[in-house]
Amino acid sequence: MLYPRVPGLVSVVISNFNNENYIQACLDSILRQTYREWELIIVDDASTDDSVSRINAWIAAHSLEEKALLHRMPRNVGFAGVLTTGYYLSRGEFIAVQDGDDLSHPERLEKQVQYLQSHPEISVVGSNYTPFRDQIPEQPKGQTWLRYGSDIRRSYGLGKHCVCHGTVMFRGVVFDTVGGPTRKIRGAEDYEFVVKCINAKYEVENLRDILYYYRQHPAQRSLEFFGRGNSRK
Repeated sequence: MLYPRVPGLVSVVISNFNNENYIQACLDSILRQTYREWELIIVDDASTDDSVSRINAWIAAHSLEEKALLHRMPRNVGFAGVLTTGYYLSRGEFIAVQDGDDLSHPERLEKQVQYLQSHPEISVVGSNYTPFRDQIPEQPKGQTWLRYGSDIRRSYGLGKHCVCHGTVMFRGVVFDTVGGPTRKIRGAEDYEFVVKCINAKYEVENLRDILYYYRQHPAQRSLEFFGRGNSRK
């Protein structure tokens, strides 16, 4: 039985695996959001570092026991399994994605919610983003591989990718209809999820605003699939 989703609530799903050096900054970026109607769902993929204790300490320090949930997987299931678990646990009208080593702009949730509320024909919305290493640049530069409007559907029809996974917010009904990302294509889970949404006739858009900060570091997951120098997530 599907229970009604909570109107206006954003379920922020954060995937974590061995992000002890970055997870607190990631969570702080959600705490600073101007949009306050959110719940936080952190799914840990059987981390072996100290990130779980740091997450628990952060939740306690900010008295967020009623607003933040940490779910620990009993074994390592991989990126797609973690995200799908978080989506299942979500209660919000909207679901926002964030990787445990990245940051969101303080106005990210507010701008994406406002966009979805004012554009009922759009079901999935990403944004532009900027990569960083140690500090967010004072003048962040957006990425040029993203596409907008009708070019998005056209790009995926050609087998190209043009939506940054970590920036995405989508209506909860999308997950209720098409499910989560595949576990069959490692490294292309984000691509497959967008294609699945498009094939189900859900419209996808990107905001041109830079609302996400993608951290580059030696242990980032994307290096396994795209190599160094590639800032796509």
